[in-house]
Amino acid sequence: MKKFKMPDALSQEIKNSELLNSFVLKEEIFDKNLIILVDQSNIVDVLKVLKDEEIFAFTQLTDLCGVDLPHEEIRFQVVYNLLSMVNNSRITIKAFTDNSNSVPSVKKIFPSADWYEREAFDLYGINFIGHDDLRRILTDYGFEGHPLRKDFPLTGNVEVRYNPDEERVVYEKVDLKQEYRDFDFESAWKGFKYPEKQDDLEENIDD
Repeated sequence: MKKFKMPDALSQEIKNSELLNSFVLKEEIFDKNLIILVDQSNIVDVLKVLKDEEIFAFTQLTDLCGVDLPHEEIRFQVVYNLLSMVNNSRITIKAFTDNSNSVPSVKKIFPSADWYEREAFDLYGINFIGHDDLRRILTDYGFEGHPLRKDFPLTGNVEVRYNPDEERVVYEKVDLKQEYRDFDFESAWKGFKYPEKQDDLEENIDD
C-alpha cells in the first residue's frame, strides 16, 4: 500500500484538475482530512471525477449522511466520505440541498449510496432526486416526521400500541398520563422536577 497521501497534496491535485477546480466552493483540512464544499447541482460530476480519474481513484463511498443546520439559510447538508485504497487517501465532500431539500442521487455512481440515501431521507427528510426506491428504512411506514431534525419533539408525534378491542396495532397522538411530570418537549434538558422531600413526591402522586 502506498504511503498515506497528505491532505495538502490532495488539495493541490484538485486545484490542478481542470475538471474539479471550478466546482470547489470552499475547502478546509481537519484532522488530516480534506473537506471540500460543492454546489449540490454539481455533486454527481464531482463524484464521477473523484472515482474515475486515476490520480484520485476514490472508488469507495464509506459513508453518506445528512446534517441539520437550522440557523443556516439553506438548512440541510449532505456529507459524502470517500476512500481510495489505491492511493491510501480520504476525502469528505459536503453539499447543501436546494430550497426544496433536494439533492441529486449518487446511487448510479456508488451503489452503496442506496441505503445511505434512504436513511438520510428517513431521518432528515432530504429528497434524493433520481433514487428509484426512496422510502423509509429505519422508522415505521406510518411514522410521522423525521427524527434527527433539530425541531423534532423528544416524545415524537405519535405513539404505537396494540389495541385488544381492534386486535391490531394502532397509531395515536402522544398522550402522557403522568400529569405531575413537567416536560418541555422542545428541550433536551428540561425534565421532571424532583421534590426535595419524599413526602412531597407521594402527595403529588396521590393528587
